[in-house]
Amino acid sequence: MATTTAAPDQQQAALSPEELQRYSRHLTLPEFGKEGQEKLKNSSVLLVGAGGLGSPAATYLAAAGVGRIGLVDFDTVEASNLQRQILYGSSDVGRPKLEAASERLEDLNPHVDVERHEVRLTSDNALDIIDDYDVVADGTDNFPTRYLVNDACVMTGTPNVYASIFRFEGQVSVFATEDGPCYRCLYEEPPPPGLVPSCAEGGVLGILPGLIGTLQATEVIKLLTGMGTPLIGRLLMVETLEMNFRTVNVPTNPDCPVCGDDPSVTELIDYEAFCGIPQSDTSANGTDDAMADDRVPETTVQQLKQKRDAGDAPFVLDVREPYEAEIASLGADQLIPVDQLEDRLDELGVDKDEEFVVHCRSGGRSEKATRMLRKKGYKASNLKGGVLAWSDEIDPDVPRY
Repeated sequence: MATTTAAPDQQQAALSPEELQRYSRHLTLPEFGKEGQEKLKNSSVLLVGAGGLGSPAATYLAAAGVGRIGLVDFDTVEASNLQRQILYGSSDVGRPKLEAASERLEDLNPHVDVERHEVRLTSDNALDIIDDYDVVADGTDNFPTRYLVNDACVMTGTPNVYASIFRFEGQVSVFATEDGPCYRCLYEEPPPPGLVPSCAEGGVLGILPGLIGTLQATEVIKLLTGMGTPLIGRLLMVETLEMNFRTVNVPTNPDCPVCGDDPSVTELIDYEAFCGIPQSDTSANGTDDAMADDRVPETTVQQLKQKRDAGDAPFVLDVREPYEAEIASLGADQLIPVDQLEDRLDELGVDKDEEFVVHCRSGGRSEKATRMLRKKGYKASNLKGGVLAWSDEIDPDVPRY
C-alpha cells in the first residue's frame, strides 16, 4: 500500500544550527535524514483531546520537531488525570489543560508553535479548525466527537490518525486518506448509548495511553515524512495483559455514507442525535421544569441530603461495580451492577409504588438504569452527578475516582 505524505508541497524553511544539533539522532537515520526533519518542521498536526492519548502524542510530536501543533480541549486538570496524562503534574490540578500543556510543550521544544483551541469541537467549528492542519490525531473518548472528527476529516481531505483505549486494550489506525477507508467504513454506526462504558466508568491501565498514544504519534510522523507504510486500511489492536499485537484489514466501503461512491452525508450533522444521546432541555438551574420526554426524572445531591437530614431518606440503589463501592460509598441500601439489574429485579429491595433513587459514579449508568426501571413500572429517579457531585457539593471526604 502506498504511503501518504500530508506535509504541504511548498518551499520549506531550513533547519537552524540549533535544530541540526537537537535532531541529530533523526538526521543520522538514512530513511529520515535532513529532508524528513524539514518536512516535520514545515508540517502541522491537530490533536483532538489533550488527555490520556493526547499527552504522549503531543509530547513526542513536539520533541520530534513538528512545526505547528494545535490542541483542542476545554477541560481542567483533575487529580484523577495524573495517573496517565503525563503532560501534567500535581501543581497543574485546577488549571486549564491547554494552559498547562502548552507551557510544557514549549519548554520541551521552543522551536514548536503550539496553538490552543480551548473550545468544544462541534459541527459549527470542526471544518474550519481541522482544515488548517495537515494531519489530525484523534484522541477523543466519546462517539459523537469521534464521528464528527472522521466526517470533518473526510470532507476536508485531512488524514485522521485514530486511536482509542479501554481498560487493557487499545486500537490505532489511519483513516480518511485518499486511498483508504474512513472510520465509518469500520464502524458505520455507533453502539447503543450506555453499551460501551467510558474509561472513567470502566477504568484504564495508566500506562496504556502512553503505549497507544506513542503508536499514534508514530503514524503521524510517518504520514508527514512519507516514511514507511502507515496503517491505512489496517487496524492495529493491542491487548496488554497477554501483550498481544494483531492487525486486521479494514477495506474501503463503496457504500460508506461519508467516503463512499455516492455519499449521503455531505455536511456535518448533529452527532449527539446520531449517537442516540438524549439532548438535555433542562433550565440553567438544573430543574426538571423543561425536561424532554425522553429524559428520566432526576434527584439532586442537595435534595437527597435534605431528605436524609429530615429523616425521610429514600431507598438508594447503587448500580456501580462492587469494587467501586469499596472506593467511595454514599451509603446505598443495595448494590446491583447496571448490567445485571434487569435480570435481578426480583432481588430489588423496593416496591414498585415506592419512590427511590439510583446512583453511579457520575450519573450515566444510573440514568440508563433509571430509564429501564421506569419502563418496568418502578418510581425511580436518577441521582444527578452521582458520587462525583456528592463529593463536590456535599461531602469532600467522599473520594473522587
